[in-house]
Order: sequence, then C-alpha cells, then structure tokens
Amino acid sequence: MAKVLVVTSGKGGVGKTTSTASLGAALAQSGQNVVVIDFDVGLRNLDLVLGAERRVVYDLINVVQGDAKLPQALIRDKRIETLSLLPASQTRDKEALTEEGVKRVIDELREKFDWIICDSPAGIERGATLAMRFADVAIVVTNPEVSSVRDSDRIIGLLDSKTERAEKGERMEKHLLITRYDAARASRGEMLKTEDILEILSIPLLGIIPESEEVLRASNLGSPVTLNAPLSAPARAYIDAVKRLKGETIPVTVPAEKRRLFTKFFTRRAA
Repeated sequence: MAKVLVVTSGKGGVGKTTSTASLGAALAQSGQNVVVIDFDVGLRNLDLVLGAERRVVYDLINVVQGDAKLPQALIRDKRIETLSLLPASQTRDKEALTEEGVKRVIDELREKFDWIICDSPAGIERGATLAMRFADVAIVVTNPEVSSVRDSDRIIGLLDSKTERAEKGERMEKHLLITRYDAARASRGEMLKTEDILEILSIPLLGIIPESEEVLRASNLGSPVTLNAPLSAPARAYIDAVKRLKGETIPVTVPAEKRRLFTKFFTRRAA
C-alpha cells in the first residue's frame, strides 16, 4: 500500500526541497515507484532541483481545479524511470488549493505509486497544512540552531493535531532529519549537538546530513545529490536515511567527506 510522506519544517531554508529530491531519488533507485509533489504554490523550486523546470506544462493547481488530468501534469524523471514529479504553480495563490482537491489527487496517486512525498512550504499557512493533511509519515527537517529547532517543535504539534490521522486518533509516524550539520562546530558549541536536538524534539532520528558544497552544487545542476555525487558524504547520508525509512535498523552516522568513510557519531537506533 502506498505511503504518503510529508517533508516539513517551521523555518525556511533548512533543506526541505533538496531533501525531498534526494530522498525521492534514493527511494526510486532502490526499486520503489515514487512521486514527489511540490506544495510551495507561488514559488515552485522542486522542479529546478530535479532539472525539470522546462518540462512543466500543467501543475498541481491545474489538477486540483480540474483543468488537467493527473497524467498530463506528472513529469517522469529522465534519469530514473520510477521517479515522477507533480510541480507547483508559480502564478497562482495558495488559496487555490482546496482540501477536497488535494485529497482527490492523493487518493489517485496512491493507486499508482509506492511512495508519495509532499514537499511542504515553510511555516504553518495553508500550503503547509495541506501538505501534511493526508500524510502517513512525516520527516521533520531541522538545522542545528535554536530557532530552527523551536519552529520544528511547533510543526510536531501540528502533525499531532491538524492531520487526518490525528483526527481519527491514529499515530502519525514522525522522523527527524538534521541537515547542514558540522560535528567540529557542534563540539565547539557553535551549533546544537545531536543529543540536544533530540532532547528537545523527542522524535526518532532518521539521519544527519553533513554540511557540504556538494548539495548546493547538485541543486544548481538540477540533479539530486544522490544522483549527481552518489559517493559524497551527504548522498551517503540520504541513502542510509532511506534504508531506515524502509525499516532497516542501522546506526545513524555522520559520513566523512574526504576519506569517504563513515565516522560514527551517534549510534542510537532509529525507530
């Protein structure tokens, strides 16, 4: 049965879109049939990160409002046959999204894909609440800084109260993804340590993505880092996160860039 996953956070600029693209690509490479949906209506960046900006004809709003059929709006990735994109609109307002329309699209996608990954806009406005509304699983993305963690704590509260699963009294499966992490700076007290973040947020750790120029380089080239630089530290961290997401129990580590070896940093089991 298809799983609907939302990639969310309270603060902008933490790496939700790059994480959505990288996780989606890694899942597709593992044999899963994956679609990623851009809910950031008015901005639309997921198509850029995936290198599909010139192929957008119809978008999520067109499908929600019945101006286009879902197959017309889906864009299949040129590199991975099992990865598709449903882009957002750059010319419409978030108010054009309706709960009924989003549910209809999600239900139709459930019949076609193994994973439906919703890339949420930042904040707690309509686009963000609709991105998480029908999710089965949530990945909360945070940077190791106080403001980002505080905003993520607010998002966890919304996941436990504003989603369809919460209203039915069902548990929302939640995971923490820490991005832009630098172990040396954390040891000097220049950013929060992993243990501090986990103590505040109290959800299972899915992965730690190290700070790396490879992520920005890949985004500028329109390719997820897991495809553009699969041996790089962030790519390996995303690939391991996907393994945990699929149920494997492996230690959470921070990959080392130069020696291409995993430097064990945190060995707590991810649920």
